[in-house]
Amino acid sequence: MSSFSRFAMSSAAALVLATSATSVFAHDDAYLDTLKSPNGGQTRMADAYHFELVMVKDSEDVKENQIMVYVTDHAGTKILTAGATGTATVLAGKVKTTATLVPDGDNRLKGIAKYASTADVKAVLSITLAGKPAEQARFTPFVVAKDAHTEHKH
Repeated sequence: MSSFSRFAMSSAAALVLATSATSVFAHDDAYLDTLKSPNGGQTRMADAYHFELVMVKDSEDVKENQIMVYVTDHAGTKILTAGATGTATVLAGKVKTTATLVPDGDNRLKGIAKYASTADVKAVLSITLAGKPAEQARFTPFVVAKDAHTEHKH
């Protein structure tokens, strides 16, 4: 094989890798907030997974409320949660609570945490799927994302 052929093949391989890396980074939080999540929650990317956090939306007072997390891959295919473990740390003002997440169906984990459905709520998920390393994702579940087109003027 000539040096030109090796160079051409190396350049093509580098271009493919660079292009695929760019598409992976396209799933940032701002982009995910423009998509409608299948279960009405907020979706975040964690390595090869999407975690959708669903919290009770109408809890005016701080009380024990359910938390659900749905796990899929980037194509939306369900990732089984059997054998998974996890925690959801919920922060609201000066109140911090941690919920243990346990498998609850195909691709779902659930837990209970004390929170009210206010815009200042933040949540950090740490989920370990069976045989995989722990993954983390950060959420602002009650902040309404702006549609990128709403700022656009004609």
